[in-house]
Amino acid sequence: MSRLKLKKRIQQVENTVSEVKKSPLLGVAGNSTPKDIANKNRRELGAASKREVFGREALRDDIMARLREIPQGDAPSYSPCYSVIGIYGVAGSGKTTFAGYIRDYIKEECKEEKLFDTIMCIHVSETFSVEDIFQEMLKDISQDSLSGISDHRGLNKKLKEALRGKRFLLILDDLWVKNKNDQQLEELISPLNVGLKGSKILVTARTKEAAGALCADKLIEMPDLDEDQYLTMFMHYALSCKSIALKEFEQVGREIAKKLHRSPIAAVTVAGRLGANPNISFWKNVAKLDMLNDTMDALWWSYQQLNPDIRRCFEFCNIFPRRFQLEKDQLVRLWIAQGFVKTSYAIEEMEDVAEGYIQELVSCSFLQPKGTRSLMEGSNTDCFTIHDLLHDLVNKVAGSDCFRIENERGHRGEGWKGDVPRDVRHLFVETYNAELITENVIGLENLRTLIINVVAWDTPVEEKVLESICMSLLKLRVLAIDFYQRRRISNPSDKLLVPESIIQLKHLRYLAFPKSRQCKVVLPCTLAKLVHIQLLDFGEGEISEFTFSDLTNLRHILCLDVNFPNIGRLSSLQTVSDFVVMNRQGYEIKQLRDLNKIRGRLRIIGLGDVKSKEEALEANLAAKERLMELTLLFCRRTAEVEAEVLEALCPPVGLEKLSIWFYSGSRYPDWIVGKLNGGPKGLQVLELFHCSQLGPGPQLVGFPHLRNLRIGWCDWDTLAGKMEHLTSLETLEIIGCENIRSLPALPRSLLKFELYHCHDELMKGCQTVGDPNWLKIKHIPMKIFR
Repeated sequence: MSRLKLKKRIQQVENTVSEVKKSPLLGVAGNSTPKDIANKNRRELGAASKREVFGREALRDDIMARLREIPQGDAPSYSPCYSVIGIYGVAGSGKTTFAGYIRDYIKEECKEEKLFDTIMCIHVSETFSVEDIFQEMLKDISQDSLSGISDHRGLNKKLKEALRGKRFLLILDDLWVKNKNDQQLEELISPLNVGLKGSKILVTARTKEAAGALCADKLIEMPDLDEDQYLTMFMHYALSCKSIALKEFEQVGREIAKKLHRSPIAAVTVAGRLGANPNISFWKNVAKLDMLNDTMDALWWSYQQLNPDIRRCFEFCNIFPRRFQLEKDQLVRLWIAQGFVKTSYAIEEMEDVAEGYIQELVSCSFLQPKGTRSLMEGSNTDCFTIHDLLHDLVNKVAGSDCFRIENERGHRGEGWKGDVPRDVRHLFVETYNAELITENVIGLENLRTLIINVVAWDTPVEEKVLESICMSLLKLRVLAIDFYQRRRISNPSDKLLVPESIIQLKHLRYLAFPKSRQCKVVLPCTLAKLVHIQLLDFGEGEISEFTFSDLTNLRHILCLDVNFPNIGRLSSLQTVSDFVVMNRQGYEIKQLRDLNKIRGRLRIIGLGDVKSKEEALEANLAAKERLMELTLLFCRRTAEVEAEVLEALCPPVGLEKLSIWFYSGSRYPDWIVGKLNGGPKGLQVLELFHCSQLGPGPQLVGFPHLRNLRIGWCDWDTLAGKMEHLTSLETLEIIGCENIRSLPALPRSLLKFELYHCHDELMKGCQTVGDPNWLKIKHIPMKIFR
């Protein structure tokens, strides 16, 4: 099977699965070293995303009572299906945290009540795009792709279809009202009046006027916490994870907390820095500081306690607009490209140190987790925002180093009035416009970063503008165009020609111009001479032949359609989506042998061209300790050879997800069936698709922590026995396995069972009370059949 056909087949299968499932400083400030930060115990960022809420029970109960209200009787036909509740309070009073708390409380504590069919939680902010908010609302309703829809009318129609006949809760956080926004607010609520009566909108805002802008039925001012509640919250963020004698710290902590005037944002930031230094002398010195009496001064003190390198990284974040969603991986790579991340010893990876910086910033709430975002290649990344008051702080600190041209997307670039500081080093442009770039950006001789967030589909970047950027902005380290990366349908004739003058950008580390699948990307040979390049991102674009292997400092290739010889030369490589094995020099599987810094996801295609176990062993997969997800694609060659090859491709012990496609080997490897001490013992997700071996499926006792098992279009006549020993398994999905007629004993841990397009005997048996197959799944709470 050719590589193109194979990719198409995989896409078809994935589409089928998707369709099926639809139906003043102290002397100790900043004394931690990069090594200290990188070597901290790294907890999951997701665990930090859930901010504890204190003293809001009465407010919660009041809001919940109103959310439960459903109008009785016949309401006039012109009345909306929803009512509005508004909460207002000064910046830093905890409105956003409380809104998130209400969302989670309904989902977790009130799930049995089924109050709402869908909940959408959207941050609005001072400047907003209705189209972006519609996109976010649709994302909250369903994780399905929007298939390139990005225009206002199409999104409005899609949103009405998604909300029709449903009782919804829409949380609009941080709503601002200005005269120019009035029409936008009307557009924002225009698709909502198709839901069921009893739907609700919960608005948070700084002012009473803004909170009531959508004709709120009830307006509530965010109350202050009482003194004891505030102290409890303060001490929680200061010492919750510390094993020390609390009495003396609580006494000093009470003195410090009193200075903060019950500001929640001041509490979490100051407490976070105190928690990083649980020394009673340090705390007593802090208690003497008069500057803590003012919230902004308290935030400034907290900022000054950060390591200088972390402060520099945080200052860089000022390039982004207020409440911009920062993606962890992007942020880490941008910091590294600017040279802000320092390592302490040779084997330490800059990415690990930078992630330590993020942990530090999260711990004191300088970065606030906002869940995850799905990336183009299917993985997820953590997202963060910066609180408005902290954004005000960093705006003052960064001065003219960072600047933003926040031209409205609807106006593209026309009409922007302002002056760009001539000494600016890092520049963010919201929407591409050739005239704006030519008049305001070209000529900024000190510019290190140019990020153009959005390039509209009907105003592509002209070659002459790219040429001007390359010839004029010679100090650029980061050039990122279409940073927003909205996946939309491009013109089939779309082509990106990177100019040969790219060679002039000798300091360039980060080059990103993500394109859609229909776009042809032509790279000049001069690009291979930019020896400092660390990241190349052309998205899904079809890349012309190019010698990537000459870029010896390359760390991240974020291109889905790329294949080149001698990848083994890129000893610093950490990210690459695919490696295609071919029977040609430079494409052998041994090219992977020394690429042990690879992390995240990797897909190995064409394993039919691996001729022996010895060849497969040269891939050295077990040494790739940072690999989290691995996909292996065979080509159905000799059964015995495939068995030997898969045995040799034993993944690293820390692997979390494994997918195997088109395997026709005569047996399954020892590391899968549990006969070998090695292998990914912590595996959580296993996918087996189109495995053609007859007989029973493989025993999976080698994976005691497996949580999710997906089996599709395999020729087995039964699942393997001993499945009841998979005591961590929560989800079992079987698709298109027409030979399987009966199920083995299944573990009691299962929460979800999905069966699609399988043998009639199995399908009917699982849905017939008393049938042997029904008896084996009757304990599972959720069962889905198609």
